Amino acid sequence: MNNLRHTLIPAVMALSSCAILMAQAPAAPKGGPGGAKAAPRPVLSVSSTAWPDGGEVPIQHAGRGGNKSPEFEFHWSLGTSPTSAPESLQTYAVIFHDIENSTNRTTTDTLHWSAFNIPGTAKGLPEGLGAGDLADGTRNGPGINGRGGNPSSYFGPGAGPGPFHHYVFEFYALDTKLDLPATTTREDLIKAMDGHVIGKAAYVGRFHAVQ
Repeated sequence: MNNLRHTLIPAVMALSSCAILMAQAPAAPKGGPGGAKAAPRPVLSVSSTAWPDGGEVPIQHAGRGGNKSPEFEFHWSLGTSPTSAPESLQTYAVIFHDIENSTNRTTTDTLHWSAFNIPGTAKGLPEGLGAGDLADGTRNGPGINGRGGNPSSYFGPGAGPGPFHHYVFEFYALDTKLDLPATTTREDLIKAMDGHVIGKAAYVGRFHAVQ
């Protein structure tokens, strides 16, 4: 019996030591095969000289004013360092909507403008983007100005006097070109982009008409 005790006690102590060491060991990194950490991916962001992100939209870019689309610049970065766009980038798309409105008492807000098939080589969007299909392949999509058979084009903020409405430009970087007509719906545009988004950014503006 004593021999059995002398054999079991060291074995139990050895197993306990192993368990403590395993509990204290750092966890294996997650991500790639064999626990390798996934490489960081480039991140899309946008900037504009038209107004600061979250600021008030100037009247020249409002539907009640000059109704010119603002200029934007596209940026790609790794952390705080600028980098090149991903090799898989094919096109950009933009969806511009008033998130304050409720259409027909539903959760759907007001889509002001959209455009897609903006070339992946583009460094941004110029001020006053033209209507319809553009020479570089950019196609103006669903929005307020695309109704009634008119060629689609930008339509700026139009909130009346009162509290500010918040308007969001959502930019998508895609690994594909979209085979959609200009008369497509917002729902079909989003569905076509699904599974192809390799970067996304947003830019916000506030607007209300002067009393």
